[in-house]
Amino acid sequence: MPPSTDATPLLQGTLDLLILRALNLEALHGLGVSRRIEQMTQGAFQVKPGSLFPALHRMEQAGWLRSHWGESETRRKAKFYALTRRGRQQLEHETKRWNVISGAIAHALELVS
Repeated sequence: MPPSTDATPLLQGTLDLLILRALNLEALHGLGVSRRIEQMTQGAFQVKPGSLFPALHRMEQAGWLRSHWGESETRRKAKFYALTRRGRQQLEHETKRWNVISGAIAHALELVS
């Protein structure tokens, strides 16, 4: 999929949720996480390495992710990330939190109309 020229800046706090969701089904390397987020958001969000890798490192330090070295689809050495049990719990927590926030914003916008 070609990069969208209409990419939306990530709202503060959404990157963790998107990373956790991207890793929900399988372990991915950094570029794979970025591609999955772009795919999940239909090109609305494009996560740059300068944002992605510090977030992955921080989430690994928090115990939400574990990593291992493997080979990418291009046969290059790559670090793969996977959710831990704590990461799955965090995904559930972040999803509930986002649903409350997005519901409140949707309600507020309906009141304005």
